[in-house]
Amino acid sequence: MAVNKHAIIVAGGSGKRLGGPVPKQFQSVKGRPLLMWTIEAFHRHDPAMPLIVVLPREHFDIWKALCMGHRFIIKHEVVAGGEQRWHSVKAGLEKVRGDGLVAVHDGVRPLVSTDLIARCFDAADAQAAAIPVVPVVPSIRETTAEGSCALDRSRLLAVQTPQCFHTDLLRKAFEQPYDSAFTDEATLVERLGVKVTLVEGEEHNIKVTTSVDMRVAEVLLG
Repeated sequence: MAVNKHAIIVAGGSGKRLGGPVPKQFQSVKGRPLLMWTIEAFHRHDPAMPLIVVLPREHFDIWKALCMGHRFIIKHEVVAGGEQRWHSVKAGLEKVRGDGLVAVHDGVRPLVSTDLIARCFDAADAQAAAIPVVPVVPSIRETTAEGSCALDRSRLLAVQTPQCFHTDLLRKAFEQPYDSAFTDEATLVERLGVKVTLVEGEEHNIKVTTSVDMRVAEVLLG
């Protein structure tokens, strides 16, 4: 029997680091907004999967106009986000119906492959919680009271999305009170004592944050 799956695509950023007249999730790559590429990736994985897009309420009209202008017809539900990522994901999770699996993905990771989405869902189906990770390439230093010290990067991993979970597990995790130390959904789930499975991520699955990232995305999408 097919597993019930949902995807929550979080696009609540203001894009201050990227700059430009509109938030980064709405800026154009290869002729259309970043967010449309991201939504399309999940639609390709499973055209029947409900897609929940979390946006600041003040951006609803911008997004509606963009969808009309680009004739973007992939079905998705738009939900108002909150002050922090925790609040936005919680708002999206409240729209998820039934049990099964749920993925949480950054709206500005448009290069996620259908293979990676499938691997994360499959690992979460088997193990309850799964996140994609990639090796840390640059040398890393930690600041200390005395100055700084080098860290062994062979023991470090960079976390990507989609982060996938059993839906009932993620709901339970979000029953915990908000904590500013919350960085992602996996952190919250681990506080319940649940082990998070690591899935091999993809080097190209970048989070578009700066103008350089935007240019890289242009090349890779091309």
